[in-house]
Amino acid sequence: MRWLENRIPPPLVATLFGLLMWLVAHLLPGRLELAIEWRLGTALAVLLVGVGVCLAGVLSFRRARTTVNPLKPETASALVSSGIYRYTRNPMYLGFATALLAWSVFLAWPPAVLGVLGFVLYMNRFQIAPEEWALSALFGADFYQYCGRVRRWL
Repeated sequence: MRWLENRIPPPLVATLFGLLMWLVAHLLPGRLELAIEWRLGTALAVLLVGVGVCLAGVLSFRRARTTVNPLKPETASALVSSGIYRYTRNPMYLGFATALLAWSVFLAWPPAVLGVLGFVLYMNRFQIAPEEWALSALFGADFYQYCGRVRRWL
């Protein structure tokens, strides 16, 4: 399964998990009968948090003038550990996971949250682990020290 490593752009992975969540939620019973206003309001609030976290990650990369391309981590020119990267090593992926959580709230089907878990597991194995191998090769001890201070997700 190594052929999946750093092959699918993370926004596409999140979209695919979101589509899967929607499909399963509409095929299986168990949707909660919640007012659309409550579902929409809560989902939008959670979505805004996710978008904010994701954008904070992008802005930190831009400030450091390093690549935002997750498919080529070996081209990173700087180890970013400031801004939101003081709290999470993967704010962009955390933002996508939070957006999927918002989607599960909107779907009002409790098992849909398993799509968020699936996304996190996929990202850990096929995106984050290969990125970390590349970053450890590039930045050595500095990267290991950073990993010791900051968690992968939260």
